[in-house]
Amino acid sequence: MLNIKHFFKNGGVTFKGNKMDRRVKYTRMVLKESFIDLLEEKDISRITVKEICENADINRATFYAHYSDQYDLLRKIEDEFLENIRAHLGEPNQKNDQVNSVLLAEKIFEYIKENAKLCKLLLSERGGLSFQKRVMMLVYDTIINELTYNSKITKEEAEYAYLFTITGCVGVIQKWLDEDMKESAHYMAEMVIKLTMGLINLLKGNEA
Repeated sequence: MLNIKHFFKNGGVTFKGNKMDRRVKYTRMVLKESFIDLLEEKDISRITVKEICENADINRATFYAHYSDQYDLLRKIEDEFLENIRAHLGEPNQKNDQVNSVLLAEKIFEYIKENAKLCKLLLSERGGLSFQKRVMMLVYDTIINELTYNSKITKEEAEYAYLFTITGCVGVIQKWLDEDMKESAHYMAEMVIKLTMGLINLLKGNEA
């Protein structure tokens, strides 16, 4: 079974640590692990709740106490993943902006590396385009504001630039994962930040 206990160790539960809470966390974790294993093998439309429960050794009544169906389960997994990325992006700035951007990007790449199998799956066709779109919205406001603040770049132009940049970043991450993450997280972070800032500076430079 796919080892994603590190990612699901909290199971999305915020209760105090009594026996029932630990049981809920464990149940959610094994259901998610079972589902991810199946999603590695086939499309979500071919996965049944019965299969998920059999692989997890959990009865279907327990499954429905937590999730409405396999699509709801996938959505919850995506939510947890994106929430953890947001937590990294929301860390306070302690150094100058450029250095901080690289450090934050490096932490995100490290997080992706720790959860490589899951991330690779979510960014693939089996994860669906909806997840990629949600990824693209993570830093939407930050980039749009950076491009339009005190400049002649219109919001529409900024949105085109943003989509170009983010889809490129998703492609970079996919390639990195497909090649078994040969480059370090720091190297990837520096490259992504350089490419992103290069585009921003190019657009602003064209205003002159």
